[in-house]
Amino acid sequence: MKQIGNKSFIQLIGLMVGLLALITALVGVIGLVLFLAYSGVRLDVASPDESQVLAEVSAPAPKVKALEDPAGMWHAPDWKTVDAEPNADEIKYGKELIANTAAYLGPNGSVRKISNGLNCQNCHLNAGTAPLGNNYGAVAATYPKIRARSGQSEDIPKRINDCFERSLNGQPLERNSKEMKAMVAYMEWLGKDVPKGEKPKGAGIYAVPLLDRAADPVRGKTVYENQCQSCHQADGQGIAKPDGSGYTYPPLWGDHSYNSGAGLYRLSRFAGYVRANMPLGATYENPLISDEDAWDVAAYVNSLERPSKNLAGDWPDISKKPMDHPFGPYSDGFSEEQHKFGPFKPIVEAKASGQ
Repeated sequence: MKQIGNKSFIQLIGLMVGLLALITALVGVIGLVLFLAYSGVRLDVASPDESQVLAEVSAPAPKVKALEDPAGMWHAPDWKTVDAEPNADEIKYGKELIANTAAYLGPNGSVRKISNGLNCQNCHLNAGTAPLGNNYGAVAATYPKIRARSGQSEDIPKRINDCFERSLNGQPLERNSKEMKAMVAYMEWLGKDVPKGEKPKGAGIYAVPLLDRAADPVRGKTVYENQCQSCHQADGQGIAKPDGSGYTYPPLWGDHSYNSGAGLYRLSRFAGYVRANMPLGATYENPLISDEDAWDVAAYVNSLERPSKNLAGDWPDISKKPMDHPFGPYSDGFSEEQHKFGPFKPIVEAKASGQ
């Protein structure tokens, strides 16, 4: 009995010593972890999936490629300097007319009722000042000039009235009206620093690279639904202002949109405008849709009904018609369908080779 008691006592002592060693080891490990954590060292080991997520989160966001290098891009003169001009009030009125055309000259216009309710800046963004937003940067420097569409020399008032009759599907302004003079004054002020005869970088509309296929209106409908419908609505009629003075977001087809003679009725013009400026929030430095989407949504929008215009006087020299002028006759053997939707590369190549 005495041997058994001594043996049990020895085993108990050994067990207590082992337990004490284990506790000491645990305290040491915990102390080390706390020390390293306090020192900023991470000890957690992520699973393969978690490691991938952590890598993606910590990786820098992919940089969106600008459509053109911003260096040397045309920018409008500082608006704060306009008061120094002798005709400052006229320039200011011109800008107001460009930005809010419908309020003065639309269906319920306070001055005249000669247009469809769109504003000039629906096609010429930010009152004609946005780089690659169909701006007026080159107007003062390049007009008057001979335009192939009319075959005649045109000055700025003639060009403005073209927009009233086509993009605004309305009637022309009197050349000597207060409104015409104001809009001309504003455009001349915008281009006052551009040398005569030069077209500054970023003027006009972005030239979207040509596709190897025809633009697809069916695919474009999906693009429209995903990217455009929230502003321009499912029926394409936009969102009208409650007071009837125009649109918050303009109609893209139908009776109140631009007619078949407007520049945006050409696919390359519409696609270029959309590529650099749409949907809302896009710029040439931060484009939000692809080249293909731009071409396809242009095909969709321009395949829908809109007012027509008599174009019998346009392009007296049919050999100078652009690749995407959607109405014949043509000086080449390509169909009207191909001239409207593409593919445009064969047309361009044939023209370059003199065929």
